[in-house]
Amino acid sequence: MTRSLTSLPTALGTHFSVAAAAGRGVKQDRLRAADLETPFYGVRMLVGAVADDDEPGPEEIMRRHAHAYAPRMRDVDFLSHSTAAAVHNAPLPFATDPRVHVSTVRPARAPRTRGVIGHSASQAVPVVMVSGMRVSGPAATWAMLGESLDVPWLVAVGDYFCRAWREGYGRPNAGRAPLATPSQLADAVNSCRRVGAVKLREALHFVRCDSWSPRESLTRHLLVTNGLPEPVLNNDFYDENGGHLACIDMAYPEYKVAVEYQGRVHGVQYSRDIERIESLRADGWIVVQVSSELFIEPGELIRRVRNALCARGWQG
Repeated sequence: MTRSLTSLPTALGTHFSVAAAAGRGVKQDRLRAADLETPFYGVRMLVGAVADDDEPGPEEIMRRHAHAYAPRMRDVDFLSHSTAAAVHNAPLPFATDPRVHVSTVRPARAPRTRGVIGHSASQAVPVVMVSGMRVSGPAATWAMLGESLDVPWLVAVGDYFCRAWREGYGRPNAGRAPLATPSQLADAVNSCRRVGAVKLREALHFVRCDSWSPRESLTRHLLVTNGLPEPVLNNDFYDENGGHLACIDMAYPEYKVAVEYQGRVHGVQYSRDIERIESLRADGWIVVQVSSELFIEPGELIRRVRNALCARGWQG
């Protein structure tokens, strides 16, 4: 006969520390039951508490790990580096190390346990609360990524933190404050000796406030570092009668050349994208569409954009 499990106190939630459970009278044998797993030493998590996505991205995996680790955190700890970036919802490359980065304010000692990368930090690091967790501030987080990311991805994350939510045709969240500004990123780089400071300063030169996705940022960086002019980003364009044509990802208005990154979309959005591109072409624009397949062929991508510009009189 199978013995039924004692219900856990609802106040513990789906992730909790062993100490918190003991404080509410939960016995040790209950903490070893099959409906609980141990994501980190001293932490228990209900099996099935996290939905099983087919293919969660690196950011989602890191957010899950951060929430699982949160019950262990002390007042002197905060999430940092790529873990903090994920909690801030910043984009990250798939090769990102999924271990949880935890920084600890000196003189307390940083954690050393399975699945965790501990760091020592000064009290000067700005800390904010996100989803109930202590996390390094956006600008400080970006500067920490100089240790692990290359320049193009530092640009992409910098663009994310600095995005200005401007007014425009059908744009969401107009007026929302950006998470950081380029000057704040620069201050964070210069606030102390940084690993990767050379990369960070190079990336800062390319950070813009009007990029809407990491693939746009990476594409733009690729174009401008290969001798092509810098496009304007996410501007609304209209036909001669004042009708709205499109908000173009990357545009060269002088030459009526548009560069559009096409993600994996289906159904209604796919149909809308086709109509938008056809409207631009009917108005005389050359549209270079960048797919995920084209993106991994940078030479061909650069050639197509260069040819489009040269066809319109660009003297590159």
